Amino acid sequence: MTRPAPDSAHWADQPERGNPLLLRITAAAARHLGRRAVAPVMWLVVLYFYLTGRRARRSIASYQRRLVATHPDVVLPRYAPVYRQYLAFSSALLDKLDVWQDKIHLSDVDLVDPDNLHPQMRKGSGQLLVGSHLGNIEICRALAEREQRLTLNVLVHNKHAEAFNRLMGESEAVHLRLIQVSELDAVRMMELAQALTRGEWIAITGDRIPLSGERTAEVDFLGARARLPQGPWLLAGLLGCPVNVLDCTRHNGRYRIAISRLTDRVQWTRATREQEVARWAQAYADHLSRSCAGAPLQWFNFYPFWSDDA
Repeated sequence: MTRPAPDSAHWADQPERGNPLLLRITAAAARHLGRRAVAPVMWLVVLYFYLTGRRARRSIASYQRRLVATHPDVVLPRYAPVYRQYLAFSSALLDKLDVWQDKIHLSDVDLVDPDNLHPQMRKGSGQLLVGSHLGNIEICRALAEREQRLTLNVLVHNKHAEAFNRLMGESEAVHLRLIQVSELDAVRMMELAQALTRGEWIAITGDRIPLSGERTAEVDFLGARARLPQGPWLLAGLLGCPVNVLDCTRHNGRYRIAISRLTDRVQWTRATREQEVARWAQAYADHLSRSCAGAPLQWFNFYPFWSDDA
């Protein structure tokens, strides 16, 4: 287990820079006027955040340097690659509005499912999905709710997500439950175990350290040491369910949902817990590294991530 350096700032400690009223106006404009009318406004907003967010610019530049050094075949835009990543983020925000307004459908999505996991969503016990801030996992959440193929329990890290979800209209979802990670006590764990028994699935991101800054595993990610949360792998061991990795990235105007089996089960004892959790955190970091290489501008992390960034 590692702890943050004293001078490092946790991502959750950063104030929300978005104005709630502006977000509501943007959402309403997108709903009534359409994406094309809102896109120029989003570009101006993104330009503002780009020009005023020195720390975020440096974090993205650090990611891009490490990505190219680790994956030499990755080609970034020749001009303003950091700003292009900001633009990709604005596009993802508009897609979030579109999908919750029923403007993105299953026909707009390509499914990559080498382990044939999609049919398992209608039968048997539930499973664990580990996603990331790569691409737009919101597409998966909205389509899962609309398709009503399964009930999805989504573990979120902070209450800012709840406000944004209300803006999306997600608060009206029937087959989608948001659960605060900080509320995972014994009672909640029992509820999650019962949910798996009912055939429900659980989704959690694996690339943001917990709010407390503790319970992290140090991994090699894009050629340097970084910290990832132990939470997904502790949870998987406690629940004893299959663990899958999930990516949802945009390619040539279409989304590609890739889901694959990471392991049938994570097993650890008190004596082997640290070693096994570190093992699976590294396996996840390797998967995320490959996924970032496939969509280099779509990993939306705007905070110092690597140990030497601090």
